[in-house]
Amino acid sequence: MNYKNPDANGYYGEFGGAFIPEMLYPNVEELQKSYIDIIESENFQQEYQELLKNYVGRATPLYFSRNLSRKYNTKIYLKREDLNHTGAHKINNALGQVLLAKRLGKNRIIAETGAGQHGVATATACALLGLECIVYMGEIDIQRQAPNVARMKMLGATVVPATSGSKTLKDAVNEALRDWINNPVTTHYVIGSVVGPHPFPDLVARFQSIISKEIKEQLLEQAGRENPDYVIACVGGGSNAAGTFYHFVNEEDVKIIAAEAGGFGVDSGKSAATTFLGTLGVLHGSKSLVMQTSDGQVIEPHSISAGLDYPGIGPFHANLFREKRAEFFSITDEEALKSAFELTKLEGIIPALESAHALAVLDKKEFNENDIVVICLSGRGDKDMETYLKRLDAGSGKMED
Repeated sequence: MNYKNPDANGYYGEFGGAFIPEMLYPNVEELQKSYIDIIESENFQQEYQELLKNYVGRATPLYFSRNLSRKYNTKIYLKREDLNHTGAHKINNALGQVLLAKRLGKNRIIAETGAGQHGVATATACALLGLECIVYMGEIDIQRQAPNVARMKMLGATVVPATSGSKTLKDAVNEALRDWINNPVTTHYVIGSVVGPHPFPDLVARFQSIISKEIKEQLLEQAGRENPDYVIACVGGGSNAAGTFYHFVNEEDVKIIAAEAGGFGVDSGKSAATTFLGTLGVLHGSKSLVMQTSDGQVIEPHSISAGLDYPGIGPFHANLFREKRAEFFSITDEEALKSAFELTKLEGIIPALESAHALAVLDKKEFNENDIVVICLSGRGDKDMETYLKRLDAGSGKMED
């Protein structure tokens, strides 16, 4: 089975499609017909690859984590997406989509953001390429991700708070879609994850696939083989995970692990673990697994991590779950915090709270001594320092009990 690419109608198995208002149909149809030809053209790739190398700073290192490997008695490599310009994997997709938008004649860019990294990346790409940028962000996320809000504003973006619902990522997506409906001719919506109507899940996955492409090349150089035994990534909507898994999903010898945000626990009523709690539904333009009531009302998610605080999952990942191609773990807020402090103390790397969920799998899964385990470190923890500092005793440098 080909897990990597959707069919002609944008479906991964039973998940995907394009469920959109009539006003958006011309935009989405234009994308569906042209996106592959544009992004695979020599002209586009030449500009995109040059920017990835000399502006973003790719290739990002594949770092053999000696201290972490020693503790867990296995071979752990970290794919250092945190070392990208803007501090996360998000720039890979944002830059690609803004380049695409320019070729489609759009001069106004809108985006949604949760943790703020996608908003910063989109604002960065718009500043570089001279396009107007409006970023929708939940009111709660604006408060808990203040450093990224400041960065977006400094880059010239307009940050618009989403004040409905849970005032987090889901609501920011809702507001961005409303904007797009009202401004379909001039505007391109840079969706930040592998969610939304076809072709966005495939478009975002293709831009993020640079992650797994580099892993194969770097692992061959460092370990003498292209394929690891395991690849691990955190999943909200799932863009860093789609990029990490992309070139491995059809390789049967590679085991795939996804870490979802368990919040206070799957049964707590405050969670964002969609594969554990979701049922088939339509959210933000595609059919996938959605956290919802029996009558189809979306259940508000919870995660300490703003980037994983989403009540759905991309159709790419829903299919991997349904077909049992990937193993999914639910990681609680406390488990993610513990893993974040562990990496910081053992390796001198402060991870984003999102990435800490992937690291927490190490305490949940047994690995063999000779296994090669690659974990996507999707972003750096600068944006989460306020949350981390709350966990420290004043001046002691130790985590509270």
